[in-house]
Amino acid sequence: MVSTSIPSILEPLLVTIPAGWFSMGSEAGQDNERPVHRVWVDAFHLAAYQVTNAEYAKFLRATAKLPPPFWDDLHFNHPQQPVVGVSWFEARAYCDWLSASRERSYRLPSEAEWERAARGGVEGARFPWGDAPPESLPNYANRWETGPEPVGQTGPNGFGLFDICANVHEWCSDWYDANYYAVSPERNPRGPETGQRRASRGGSWRHHIKVTRCAARSSIPPQFQYADYGFRVACDVV
Repeated sequence: MVSTSIPSILEPLLVTIPAGWFSMGSEAGQDNERPVHRVWVDAFHLAAYQVTNAEYAKFLRATAKLPPPFWDDLHFNHPQQPVVGVSWFEARAYCDWLSASRERSYRLPSEAEWERAARGGVEGARFPWGDAPPESLPNYANRWETGPEPVGQTGPNGFGLFDICANVHEWCSDWYDANYYAVSPERNPRGPETGQRRASRGGSWRHHIKVTRCAARSSIPPQFQYADYGFRVACDVV
């Protein structure tokens, strides 16, 4: 395990994802990951860690909002576990509150930003670390037995992001459309204008496959509150 220092202050630890082109999608994945297409993403900041219970507790105290489901469940309430059971609307409300508390404008990342960040600057690899299967990771069989791990327990990807593609699904800003890649713009795609489901990315502690490929897509209705859904925040480079 890599020893990491998790910030206890309100301001999230941000890493800069440099601007650049990358190939989004996978020919070997599901139909919704095709066609593979070149996408340009402007530079942006992304939180190194998924939002934790400790961070979300500050939001709850400041806003007097109700806690999400599973808040008092011993499998999910360690301060450094990622907060789970938040809807897309609650994740966005957290971003709005954080923006009002700081000098940055926080938001959820787009699908394109998330995939660009997850790849860590490595073109074409299936996972953040390369093409080796998740089962090859240390202690893979004994991790995530009853819930997500505290954030930052293993090393970061090439951009300095922890738990990307693992631990919990992460909300993205986009509406979801399985056929969006066929019409996606080349530069800074933000998803369709409307939809019924919001896009999400990353792995889930409760799935048989615990760690997803960088290109893998998922989605649920934005009001749903699942025990394997969390988020991390993004903001523009100014």
